[in-house]
Amino acid sequence: MIKGTYACIDAHTCGNPVRLVTSGHPNLKGETMSEKRQDFLENYDWIRQGLMFEPRGHDMMSGSFLYPPCSENADASILFIETSGCLPMCGHGTIGTVTSALEAGLITPREPGHLILDVPAGQIRIEYQQEGKKVTAVKIFNVPAYLAHRDVTLEIEGLGKLVVDVSYGGNYYVIVEPQDNFPGIDEWSASEILHWSPIVREAASRAVSCVHPDDPTVCGVSHVLWTGKGQNVNSDAANAVFYGDKAIDRSPCGTGTSARMAQLFAKGHLKAGETFIHESYIGSQFIGKIEETVQLNTPNGEITAIKPSIQGWAHVFGQNTITIDDDDPYAFGFIVN
Repeated sequence: MIKGTYACIDAHTCGNPVRLVTSGHPNLKGETMSEKRQDFLENYDWIRQGLMFEPRGHDMMSGSFLYPPCSENADASILFIETSGCLPMCGHGTIGTVTSALEAGLITPREPGHLILDVPAGQIRIEYQQEGKKVTAVKIFNVPAYLAHRDVTLEIEGLGKLVVDVSYGGNYYVIVEPQDNFPGIDEWSASEILHWSPIVREAASRAVSCVHPDDPTVCGVSHVLWTGKGQNVNSDAANAVFYGDKAIDRSPCGTGTSARMAQLFAKGHLKAGETFIHESYIGSQFIGKIEETVQLNTPNGEITAIKPSIQGWAHVFGQNTITIDDDDPYAFGFIVN
């Protein structure tokens, strides 16, 4: 009989949930977080399903496990879980995890105000601001981001032609900018975004191949980033990020912001050293920046990638204990299509 009890801290990052699981960690095999992610997916994915899917979660649910560091220079490691799977990297998840863990005393930084974290996509650096016990801001220095495919033409039945880019910021994103058959997120309802996103994602997956040059397990288009006009006058751009089966990110999306900056940099619209205020579908904001550029070797040759940073905030709002028992007919959750 499979049974597990999981203590959790619930928070949100700029509106999107982050459930940090603080007990019940499976003992994962592997030297790196990428290897541990593969072991989790193969042997323990039922935990993710039970904690993220209904009735214990919902379509937007996202979470994480905190693990000891894999590298000698790191403070800790993060395994990301959400309804769409076990992501290589999650920006809003990192901000929520760091905030929850620091406020609960689960991480003791070697250097106050700074953290080094191992994640499946590589290693990231953190700077955070704290007032008393409250973490007020978290800045992620993310893995290198790059434009993988540009100006890809997709024929979408019922919608027409879309010209899109595919960019990497820790996950691979189809980026759709306003054009003849897409007026922008400010003109579309959430239901329209939810309807067309999986169709566009599937079409892009057929049209292009996405495999990270340093880790072949990081592969495939997983997100769709729709753009348009924002609600705030100081936003440089706005987005609605689709993930999973039916989720629109309520945060500005950290890896999506990284991917967007990489796309804009590659197309000459954003320069190294410039900041980029990115707005979510509900109006919350991340502050992005191209910290520097780096050369990345790909199967198509050497390209210039960016090293992005993303700053945001999170709020802890509760704690709970969840039990998964296979006597429960919905032990491993469900999705309503």
